[in-house]
Amino acid sequence: MDIDIKNKKKSLNILVLGSGSWGTSLALAANKNYSTCLWSRDSNQVQSMYKNKENSKYLPGIRLPKNLKITDDIDNSLFALSNKENKSLIIVSVPISGIKNICSILREKITKLDLLDTPIIWTSKGFENHSGNLLHETVEQNLNITNLKYGILSGPSFAKEVALELPTALTIASKNTEVCELVIQTLHSESLRVYSSHDIIGVEVGGALKNVIAIACGISDGLKLGSNARAALITRGLHEIKRFGIALGAQETTFLGLSCLGDLVLTSTGNLSRNRNIGIQIGQGFPINEVINSNITTEGVRCALAIKDRARKLNIELPIIETVCSILFEQLDPKQAVSILLQRKSKYENL
Repeated sequence: MDIDIKNKKKSLNILVLGSGSWGTSLALAANKNYSTCLWSRDSNQVQSMYKNKENSKYLPGIRLPKNLKITDDIDNSLFALSNKENKSLIIVSVPISGIKNICSILREKITKLDLLDTPIIWTSKGFENHSGNLLHETVEQNLNITNLKYGILSGPSFAKEVALELPTALTIASKNTEVCELVIQTLHSESLRVYSSHDIIGVEVGGALKNVIAIACGISDGLKLGSNARAALITRGLHEIKRFGIALGAQETTFLGLSCLGDLVLTSTGNLSRNRNIGIQIGQGFPINEVINSNITTEGVRCALAIKDRARKLNIELPIIETVCSILFEQLDPKQAVSILLQRKSKYENL
């Protein structure tokens, strides 16, 4: 689909729920094109952002424009979307662990405000820890809204680079073509390119499993195993992601796109990658409990066991991901883990 980014009509109201680095970056991107409000549950953070025109906690050094609305009032921010003269879009950018809580808030309020037709875009990457659900499964179960219009936004993107307006490409996945078009219209710009897909499962799986593979790559880098080892982990990791995704009903071609291969390469090699950096610390010998219990949000750690458990239910072998789980949660020594992987029986390379 083609969207003319130079001739957009100012007729959209955007609400971004979640003021972490990614939510703030998306609010900045949307605000370039349309009236945008950024919601935070933390009133102190809201006051700080208003006062300093900067999200000093998550995006230090990035200036927030004066016309970006910032609030901790979820009721008023949602009420502002009820103006039927303009279309509206809700972008939810919270960790996967916060999805149920956001769903409970939205279920009550969007029904009361007659916002059932407002598309909701979800940006979390991972599996719900306890249930093993993918993001869309958790959303559908907890919102329980018939004919819900929603999409999954993913792709290779460090929040800081998006905020700095460095070139970035993302994928919006939705079964609803109008939702894809609306997201492209909202975010597409000279520095941010958005592609569309209908493969929600494939986009979710790529965005979730690449985090665990990135931890493996970080461990390898921390052990100073070299570029060859990292390339092997990325390639075989891609195979594990694809095999798992296809078993869940994803399209094979999705895994060669931005939301999987692109994101996998970025997260496994980029210096801004939190999952890779966690792996580097583990490979360098830092105590694992201290590393994984730090305040840094790393979805790869949070959802690794859920992925492993769901793969076993599907009778799918994921050697790299299983090994990462053993390092993180069973005290397997990283050097021993390398030996275990290398000693696996050699077989025909079937990608």
